[in-house]
Order: sequence, then structure tokens, then C-alpha cells
Amino acid sequence: MRRVLVIGGGASGLMAAIQAARSGAKVTLLEQNRQVGKKILVTGNGRCNLTNRDQELSHYRGSDSGFAAAVLQQFGLEETLEFFGDLGILVKDRNGYLYPYSDQASSVAEVLRMEAERLGVKMALGNRILKLSAAGKGFEASTDGWTYEGDACVLAAGSAAAPATGSDGSGYVLAESLGHRVVKPLPALVQLRCRERFFERLAGLRMEASVKILAGDPAPAGGKKNAERKELAEDRGEVQFTKNGISGIPVFQVSRYAVRALDEGRRVEARLNLLPRFEKRELEKYFASRRKDGGYKKGEQFLTGLFPGKMSLCLLERAGISKNKKAEDWTAGELERLLLQIRDFQTEIVSGGSFEQAQVCSGGVDTREICPETMESRLVPGLFFAGEVVDIDGACGGYNLQWAWSSGYTAGRSAAKGGKE
Repeated sequence: MRRVLVIGGGASGLMAAIQAARSGAKVTLLEQNRQVGKKILVTGNGRCNLTNRDQELSHYRGSDSGFAAAVLQQFGLEETLEFFGDLGILVKDRNGYLYPYSDQASSVAEVLRMEAERLGVKMALGNRILKLSAAGKGFEASTDGWTYEGDACVLAAGSAAAPATGSDGSGYVLAESLGHRVVKPLPALVQLRCRERFFERLAGLRMEASVKILAGDPAPAGGKKNAERKELAEDRGEVQFTKNGISGIPVFQVSRYAVRALDEGRRVEARLNLLPRFEKRELEKYFASRRKDGGYKKGEQFLTGLFPGKMSLCLLERAGISKNKKAEDWTAGELERLLLQIRDFQTEIVSGGSFEQAQVCSGGVDTREICPETMESRLVPGLFFAGEVVDIDGACGGYNLQWAWSSGYTAGRSAAKGGKE
């Protein structure tokens, strides 16, 4: 019987262990926490957004985002729903976002644990891997008190994001020790910090807006930064303003592009459209009509009903309009500047949130060194990868868990079968 070591007891590790055991392998799962599935418990605000009905490949990012396609084809949305349905998870649909009917992430972690136990998976908990080595035709995983041996190994040790759940980036170190290249891990699905001080006054506001991220090319040695910036990403939804920047789902969705561009030495800015429902000409007509009916109102009063008071004052200030000036007295230039601020509210991004604040990481084991059909290393036969340790990260909405299920399934089955499907 083929012996498979699975390092990591999160979503991808549990899936890999279950699939390897179902394929006839003797499986030992090594997890440094005292429980498996700890990170699952905090996903979806504790409700666990299992997956999403919209499976466009654009939701999966990485140095080679196309890598995910071959993996998802083997175990995608329908296979995921069937798998969890067989384990007793009935799902509910919230605009395509799929959750367990219980609305409890613990339900998902529990059925995975029970299935692994039913299949005879040995769970060695509280075991931090100090060294992973390819020994002869197999692998040795050494902890403080024991060395575990296997014919194959699935590295599913997660990323450096959310260290409170036990993720510490040790999987990257183990992969590098076996000769793999790791694309620099950086926080993703995280808030962005901005340079301007006015955010202290906007803290706590929530507004529907579209968010674009733009970045200039890195400056040449001894040269000036390129002023021309290219759009990297855009999203729309409820933006949250914090005392030092912007947050919320649409910001999370574009944050990985901003953080990676900053790491490359590029100047990054966000541009917000605070009334995205209007095209430019529609907005001009709307404001002309609004001034006709309410031109007697002063600046903040005139914007009441469109924006919260704190945002109205910020917009007027940035447009150079006195808050005491009646709207009917605004010059054409002042009105033009105000509309520009509303449609193109610019702010310089100086950093992203920390790993502690990030939901996932971008970066990880270079996918060029992994076979997507099996998730097996191209460098070390018998070594497989799954989940966040790989250079694939998903958008908000269940995509990181779908990647965990898909990559874990592929790696687990392949490890049990010797890399052959």
C-alpha cells in the first residue's frame, strides 16, 4: 500500500488526505495546530463561502493564472457540490455565492474531519515540520519528536496570511529546501493605506463606488519615476473609508495588484468613481437639473442626499469651492472640478495591510515547476502541492476555497497513484 504524507491540515490538505485515502493510500496528515481546519472556521465571516457559481478564470490570479484552468477542469464547481453533498452539506445560494445551509463554517471543517477519520487517515496534530527531505524513493518529514516516512508527499501548508490561524509561511521554506523557486509572497485581499491625511476625517464612511488601480513603470537607476500610469485592475461595490485609507470588498479584489506593484518600486494610485451609476454626460445633466432646482443651497447642503456630510466637505475642499458658496454661484470651472472629483477621486497608495490583516497571499511555489494535470513537482518526483502554498490566489467570493478543493483533489489522487492519472 502506497504511503502518502500530507503536510497541512487546512482545506486543501484535508481534501488531499481524503482523496489519497479514497484512492487506496495509507495517509498520514501532519498539522502544527492542535486541530484541523482552523482557517476554514474564519472563512466567509465564519459562514464559509464554499465556492461560487461564477467560475470565470479571471477570478484566479498568479504569475501564470492559466495554470489554474487545467486543475479546475478535473474538479470544478459541480464536483465540489457533489462531494460536499455526499458528506451531508446542503448549500444555500446568495447571488451565486455558495454557503453551507447551516451558515456555519464549522460544519464544513467537521464533515471533512469525520470523512478523513472514517477513511483511516492518521492525524498527527501539534506537529511542526522542521525538515522535509527526499530520502531514496520516498520522503522524510522530521518534527521535534518523530520522523514520518512516505512514498509521496503533498505539501499543503498554506501561506503566510492570517498567522493567527496557524499559517506561517513554513510551506515556502520546505519547498525551497527541496529546490523549488518561490514567487515572493505578499498580502492579498487586504485594505490599502493612502498618503493623504483627509482619510482621518472620512473614517467610518461606506459608499458604493468603483475602484481602479493604476501604476507607473519602475524608475530606471538614477532616473525619475515614469509619470504615465497603466490600469492594473478595477472593481465595484461598497468601499469602506478608514483613518488611513480604503477597504471593503472591491478594494480587497484589486489589492493584490497594488501591493505587488508597490513591491516592484512603482508609484501606485487608486481612482474612485463615487457615483458609478452615472456616465459623464448623465452626471453633468443631473447636476444642471439639481442646480436649477436647488441652486440656493450652499455647498454641503446642495450635496446632501448624494454623499455623507464628511465626504461632501472633502469633495468641496478638493475642488476648491467654499462650503458657504451657493451652488448657483459656482463658476463653470468650479463645477467641472467638483464633477471631476466625484468621478475621479484620486489617492496615492503607499502600502497594503500586513499579513496579519490579509485573507490570503499572492505568490508562492512557481507554477512553472508544477505539472497542472497532477500537481506533481517537475523537479522532485513524488512531491505534490495543493492550496495557498502555490502561486495561485483567488478573488473574494469562494475562489480561494475552490482552488483548495480542486488542487487538493488533484494532488491527493495523484500522490496515491504515483503521479499517474
